[in-house]
This record gives sequence, structure tokens and C-alpha cells, in this order.
Amino acid sequence: MQRGAQGEYVTISTVGETARAFVPAPLPPVPGIAWTSALREKFDRALITLGRLDSVSVLLPDTTLFLYTYVRKEAVLSSMIEGTQSSLSDLLLLELELEPGVPLADVREVSNYVQAMEHGLLRLKAGFPLCLRLFREVHGILFSHGRGSTQTPGEFRRSQNWIGGTRPGNAAFVPPPPDHVQIRMGQLELFLHNEPEATSVLEKAALAHVQFETIHPFLDGNGRLGRLLITLLLCEQKVLSAPMLYLSLYFKTHRARYYELLNAVRVTGDWEIWFDFFADAVIHTATQAVETAQQLLALAKADQTRIASLGRAAASALQVHRALMERPIVTAGWLTQKTAMTAATVNKALKHLERLNIVHELTAHRRNRLFRYTGYLDILNLGTERPD
Repeated sequence: MQRGAQGEYVTISTVGETARAFVPAPLPPVPGIAWTSALREKFDRALITLGRLDSVSVLLPDTTLFLYTYVRKEAVLSSMIEGTQSSLSDLLLLELELEPGVPLADVREVSNYVQAMEHGLLRLKAGFPLCLRLFREVHGILFSHGRGSTQTPGEFRRSQNWIGGTRPGNAAFVPPPPDHVQIRMGQLELFLHNEPEATSVLEKAALAHVQFETIHPFLDGNGRLGRLLITLLLCEQKVLSAPMLYLSLYFKTHRARYYELLNAVRVTGDWEIWFDFFADAVIHTATQAVETAQQLLALAKADQTRIASLGRAAASALQVHRALMERPIVTAGWLTQKTAMTAATVNKALKHLERLNIVHELTAHRRNRLFRYTGYLDILNLGTERPD
């Protein structure tokens, strides 16, 4: 199907030169998506895989334990795409008010993303709609302090931005001029609310992600928000009861193809090839999330069985183990506060867990000793390794 460019180019004058900026047409695309049997089958498979993922989240004995670290894994991955040098361990250390092994600004940027993500999810859970106000709120938290705090947090841009290159004239892509942003974002909001027509949720997520990235409404953070939009939409529409689908690792792994397809949609209107890629991303990521949850559950059960063999010491060791499932890097002091047990009891429990090779001490200090739930963190660390 030949659609042509999904918008129009307008001439802009900025930084002493003229350039062409792309203004996208409103969604949905016209003509609509050409659903071949293969594409429809793949989208149906993606929905089935999401359903399986949601079932796993419901079956977890305590989803909040899993989600605490899983959400932080996504924050690391999404920020890594934007160039931050931070690992999951670095973030967990920062939250313990300890020094991470990378520049503090990088880890704080990831920490901001966690707070922004959690704010958006809490607002949706309270019944607030997915809307422009929520986008601005989430963005405001993302850049509330640290790098980017001067980039008008929580406000749509009032100046021209561009992607790649050193200026609009040699950029890889130039988003709409600032005076078009509010209008195009307003149209996107209507589309999210099924105007001018109702759209199935997964199709809506695929379309809205491209549109958000094309409008690039903020001076910074558009990539992170555009990826988060997918998860927020799936949670709002009750496709997922917990935020367990994050596509950042897939987009990071297939980065060149991802950007190539975004541009192909804009220039040629080939939404179908993007839909095929998007469905693959959902299937792969949801399947991996199911496997991760199952691996973590199996590890926890196996370790609990081993801990139960400790006899009288098992009860306190199991409490420490449960706390480690929430935060797989902790200090002995944090465990004392979390479990409400005495420091002596926590330290005895940690000695038992070390002897069972479940926990490993990362420090040799008598005070503020740091411990790692190695097997659990190794499973979660897939794809979050700090770049060389």
C-alpha cells in the first residue's frame, strides 16, 4: 500500500539558516492499516503473550517484591539508550545513600526516571486519564533536578529541537516547529481517547509511540517518555494489571532498525512494517518477562527450601531473604529497619545465608556492611550491564 509521507514539511529559520521540519498528520493513518493474515496473526500472538505475562504477575506470591527491582531495571535500560553510564547495582547503591561506581549525575538521572514512572502509574491507578497534563507531570519529575533541570521541565518546548547533527541544517530529523507542538499533541490526546475513532489497544500503542517520537514535544527526555507511553497505555487499558512490559531492551538491541522504521513511517507511510517490528518487540519482551518472573520465582522457592533446613534459625533467615527479594543489594542496617529484627538477629541470619551461598558480602567493613543476593540480581541484570 502506497500512502506517502505521513505529514508535511515546513520551512523554518533558526540558528542563522533555513531547514525543513516535519509536521505529522493526525492519527489514525489514512488509509488504515492493511491487515494481512500474517500481520493479524502476529498481533493476536502479541496479545496472547501479554495475557500470559499478566497471568504470571497475578500468580506471583508478592508482585510488589518483583516490581520494585523490575521497574528499576527498565529505568536503567531506558536511560542507557540516552547515554547514561549506570547499572542496576549503581541505582540500588544510590537508593541506599551509598556511592555508586559511576558519575553521580548518571545514577540520579535514572533515579528521576523511576520516580517519574511511578508517579505516572500511581496517577493512572487513581483514575487519572492518560493525557497531556500527565505527560507534563511525568516529564517535570524526570527533570526535577540534576541534568536537564534547565530544559523547562514539565513544559512543552518553545524552541526548535532536532535529532542527530549539530544543527537543524544537518540533522537526521527535525520535529515540528514549537508553534505546532500543542496542536499536534492535542490531536494525539484525542486519539488516545478514541477520537475520531476507536482503536484497539495494541494498535493504539504502536501508532501513538511513533507519533510522540515524531512530535518530540519536550526539549529533552522524549525517548524515555515515548517508551514509557506504551506501558502506561497498556496499564490504563487494563491489558496489564502491573507494569511488567518494557520495550527498552528490545529497542536498544535493535536500535538501528528501530530508528530506520520510525523514519520509514514518516517518509513513506509504511506503518505495516513498523507494526510487524512492534509486534515482534512485544512478543519477545513479554516472553522474556514471563521467563524472568518464573526464574526468580523458582530461585526464591529453591532458596526458601534450603533456608527451611536451618531449623530454629530458619524463621529469621526467611524474613531477611524476603527483604532481599525486594532489594537484592542491601546493608545490614537497612535489613534491620526493614525486618524490625535486632541487628544481632539480622547478622546471624546473614551468616547463615552466606554459608548457604545465597548471599555474598560486598564489603569487609564491620559497620555498614553491604550484601548482594547474587542469583536474584544476576537474573535481573540481563541487558543492563554497564557499557565499556
